[in-house]
Amino acid sequence: MRNVTRSFWLLAILAVLSLAVGQLGFAAEGDEIFSGPQPGERVPPLTVRNVFEDPAVDFDPVSSAKNGPLLLVFVHKRERPAFGLANTLLRYSLTRKKDGLSTAAVFLTGDLTETSNWMRQIRNYFPPGATVAVSPDGIEGPGSFGLNRDVTMTVLVAKEQKVTANFALVQPSLQADGPKIAKAIVDVLGGGDVPDLAKFSGQRMQQMQRGGGRNAGGRGDEDDPKLTGMLRQLIQKDASTEQVATVAKELNAYLDKNEAARKRVGEIANRIIDAGKLENYGTQAAQEHLKEWAKKFKPKPQREAPAGKDDSADSKKDKTGTPKREKSS
Repeated sequence: MRNVTRSFWLLAILAVLSLAVGQLGFAAEGDEIFSGPQPGERVPPLTVRNVFEDPAVDFDPVSSAKNGPLLLVFVHKRERPAFGLANTLLRYSLTRKKDGLSTAAVFLTGDLTETSNWMRQIRNYFPPGATVAVSPDGIEGPGSFGLNRDVTMTVLVAKEQKVTANFALVQPSLQADGPKIAKAIVDVLGGGDVPDLAKFSGQRMQQMQRGGGRNAGGRGDEDDPKLTGMLRQLIQKDASTEQVATVAKELNAYLDKNEAARKRVGEIANRIIDAGKLENYGTQAAQEHLKEWAKKFKPKPQREAPAGKDDSADSKKDKTGTPKREKSS
């Protein structure tokens, strides 16, 4: 009887835990993951902030699109694959702007000021003319959208302010997710050929999708927007000593975990110092950090192949080109 009672309570506890996990939005392997309004549901109003304006401006991309086709890209986590896919979608959407497509990429964050500054630092990485914004509603975004903080990206395609396609992406991939998203965009625009989005990503974004870094064939800082953003913050001429110390601390923590970033920082710092341009980069405090990294992460010199004996005919000629006289034994 005691064993039966224990089994009953064990099953009851497991049932409660299963229900709680489901209500919290966690999905078991193979289960479908949901984030944001689903196809057929209305797209709620959305207030986001364009930090590229001076001063920053709040606007609603949903109302701006009116009843026309709309692409909304929510970036939950600042990771390379998400950044690369979002950038590629922005580039493609600009080519369909003449067809009435409105597009906005929205970064979600728990630190609005830090993310806004980061976005301004890497502004050149976004295609000119693209609408890029940050949500002031925290890491989960506006509550009316029901976004899932456990995903990396949520992509919504809509028309007449109703969702036609929803993509909740835990591990975004241009190769895996790009064709499906591209088809959803083409369908909402009236149909036609589905493009290969890789053609719109450019070499830099393709490298970011693969993980970036100099070993991928590109310049490590260009493929690493986080590294680029921190370096640019560090070398601001008007940065205070406290600001430099904060950025340097964050950058050092990042370098401890990223070999490609260490290599790239070493190359950058040594190039600046070797060129005699150190005084042009930031404050004295920032320059001290650059000197430290130049020494700590100095690139290893390439080893030359050992010189062997040269038994060629040319080696047996003197400086005038006349063959050397062999010594008689």
